[in-house]
Amino acid sequence: MRVTARRQGEEGFAHEVETEDGHRFTIDEPISAGGEDLGPRPTALLASSLAGCTAITLELYAARKGWDLGEVEVDVDVDLGQPAFDVTVRLSGELDEEQRARLLKIASKCPVHKVLAAETSVKVSDRIESA
Repeated sequence: MRVTARRQGEEGFAHEVETEDGHRFTIDEPISAGGEDLGPRPTALLASSLAGCTAITLELYAARKGWDLGEVEVDVDVDLGQPAFDVTVRLSGELDEEQRARLLKIASKCPVHKVLAAETSVKVSDRIESA
């Protein structure tokens, strides 16, 4: 998978992000940090990715089991100084204790959780392209 960020304009921190499947969105920093607040900050997207992935993973698993989750809400609180993520799952469906326990285990198996919890390699390189 490839995701590309391109600067928008000549000032500020706003970048247009494009995913390999053609989705586009803007990331920026808040005004208090020198940005224009044209989109979420990158760290908010990281937490959003974990929350969304956790919710989708739970919904896919429950659908396969035929379980009614009811309303699904996932909160992610982040302490980037640690770094630490605290995930809270709320389900309104009528589930027994065994189902709830299983779903909590499944929540930690979403792909974003796995990447964040693992020792991840991040290689930064530059490539100068001439016209």
